Amino acid sequence: MGDFHQNGVVTTLHNLSRRPLPELEYELQVFSKMRPMTLILPSLFSELEGPALPNIIDELQKVPYLSQIVIGLDRADKEQYLHAGDFFGRLPQHHRILWNDGPRLRAIDARLQELGLAPSEAGKGRNVWYCLGYTLASRKSQAIALHDCDILTYSRELLARLIYPVANPGFNYQFCKGYYARVADGKINGRVCRLMVTPLLRALKKVFGSLDYLDYLDSFRYPLAGEFSFRTDVVHDLRIPSDWGLEIGILSEMYRNYSTNRICQVDIADIYDHKHQDLSADNAAAGLSKMSVDIAKAIFRKLATNGVVLSSETFRTLKATYFRIALDFVETYRNDALINGLTLDIHKEEQAVELFAQNIKQAGDYFLDNPMETPFIPSWNRVCSAVPDILEQIRAAVDADTEEFLNK
Repeated sequence: MGDFHQNGVVTTLHNLSRRPLPELEYELQVFSKMRPMTLILPSLFSELEGPALPNIIDELQKVPYLSQIVIGLDRADKEQYLHAGDFFGRLPQHHRILWNDGPRLRAIDARLQELGLAPSEAGKGRNVWYCLGYTLASRKSQAIALHDCDILTYSRELLARLIYPVANPGFNYQFCKGYYARVADGKINGRVCRLMVTPLLRALKKVFGSLDYLDYLDSFRYPLAGEFSFRTDVVHDLRIPSDWGLEIGILSEMYRNYSTNRICQVDIADIYDHKHQDLSADNAAAGLSKMSVDIAKAIFRKLATNGVVLSSETFRTLKATYFRIALDFVETYRNDALINGLTLDIHKEEQAVELFAQNIKQAGDYFLDNPMETPFIPSWNRVCSAVPDILEQIRAAVDADTEEFLNK
């Protein structure tokens, strides 16, 4: 049971009463008549064979208010795309699968690459970006929700609570971030958020003082959640990173474009568990190690655009400040685990802190060595200005794939 406390500058919508799901879904059906809704599912083909996505599709079959479901399919050959057509075919809602590795969408990507307008690397950010482009092209929605495809504890109530704040015409929110407790199997999870992001934000405040941007990020209870929703108008001017900085990057874009009273966060699940990444202490290009570097770089870039001067001395001080704060957090979470009868391995927690401290310094050095880096994927406004019919090209390619391979 959540409390009613409002922390920070972003409105928190709690789960105070355990409102029956049929009531929420009935209201969303009413809202859908004036504000049609789309769900985006960025997926790897491997997730179709995993334990989470089959249950997610079973749950989505019961959702009555969605106008459309857009599935971004990565790492799939032709046979796997055909399998995906059967897999998602039981969805009763209008749905389309973006075969991102198919020849039609690859050709579009190649043309955009030539113009310097395509995502620079494969991954979730690229997948989401093309799904957003198709959603704009389809003109079937005024509100969009997005969630991951590896949620082992998925219930369709998660989607209802996630999209409600931007679907309700009586609310003025343009963007909503989901949050939840990362507790499963008797353990506290979410190491990157608990032991890297929050201590890093507190350390930055200690080094630079209270900055509006840092206060804003620190207002989110789970800033790395992959679940969010927004009004469709938001998409046109949204620039997102293609790396693990996606979630922080989107929060930063919303901060740039909108007042904080147009942004909220909502409690969407009592229990949330998904595929866990390895720490990858010996491989900076994988797992939580790469994630922590990408996230730190995203935060540093945003601070620089806000006029904060960063230097080697800054990052050395920041590393030491972070390390002390993060170690204090380890004790805090240990005590929280004990009072709740949960387990927490202090040795592994401190190992993670040591790695994150090194990676914060590494991210700072990389930022200083690459001042001209532009890691954001261009906004769809810019792409449409350069290639006026690009959205129609994407829609036509997806429809042609569907007609040729799936509608048989």
